[in-house]
Amino acid sequence: MADAKLSAAFPPAHASPHPMANPGYGKRSAPDQRPRTAHDFAHLPPREAAIAAYLDRLPDGADISVKTLAKQLPYGQCALGTALNRLQHAGHLRRGREKLAADSGSAHWITRSWWSRTARDDDWWAAFTRGDVPEDTPPPPTRSRAHILLAALGREVPSLSLSAADCAALAPLVTEWFARGATEEVVCHALTSGLPIPVHHPAALLRRRLTDKRPPELPPPRPPHRILECAKCGVPGRPEALPGGVCKGCRGEHGTARPTTLLPAPAIHARADAIRSAMSRKREESMRA
Repeated sequence: MADAKLSAAFPPAHASPHPMANPGYGKRSAPDQRPRTAHDFAHLPPREAAIAAYLDRLPDGADISVKTLAKQLPYGQCALGTALNRLQHAGHLRRGREKLAADSGSAHWITRSWWSRTARDDDWWAAFTRGDVPEDTPPPPTRSRAHILLAALGREVPSLSLSAADCAALAPLVTEWFARGATEEVVCHALTSGLPIPVHHPAALLRRRLTDKRPPELPPPRPPHRILECAKCGVPGRPEALPGGVCKGCRGEHGTARPTTLLPAPAIHARADAIRSAMSRKREESMRA
């Protein structure tokens, strides 16, 4: 039965594509996820595993609301709502809002549903909300982007042919250009334009140009403005107040009543006196009229 449900969760190839949400909304993939495997959701019950596998294969921007999922999967809205809450508790999903700035300078909040194939704990989601999740650091390829660019220079400009050792030595300088926002076209133009004739020492010339023409550092990116929301009641809160994506009130914990701000007694008496005085003046004015 579980296997049947798991298979049914994936629409056949001829089925219509999954609906997309309005631009800017829908599924958003969290960063730094491990490569997809056949056992990503083996720790989940069969129904939740089937739904998680389906969500994981949807593109960013897909509409993953309960109502839309119910039209695509063999589960009702109630079952899907429960399953999504369990996926949130397992660390695969968080729902909330993010503040986006427009080119005009204005800003607005939009609803987000962040998805992670790799299960994350509450501390990771809290760091993600602050925007300080470390970037993925896979082992660098044998030939980096910078190394490939340098090796290709000799095919475009024979006088700039480099040895493998030269490419390896100069690659960190090119990588720094990339980190500062330069594209391959910008780097190639800086290295190949206005060359002397002849070029006696191509590696020395390129090192000098990569050093002297290095672009300025980019300003640090602004941290995102994100707010997580309770999976059950939708109340916004700080990540540490929503362990497992659920607020204390929805978990049934005591002492969670929201504090009510009350005026001090003297202020209440003064306001009451002012109201009584105003009412008295109105009565006197009506009697004179």
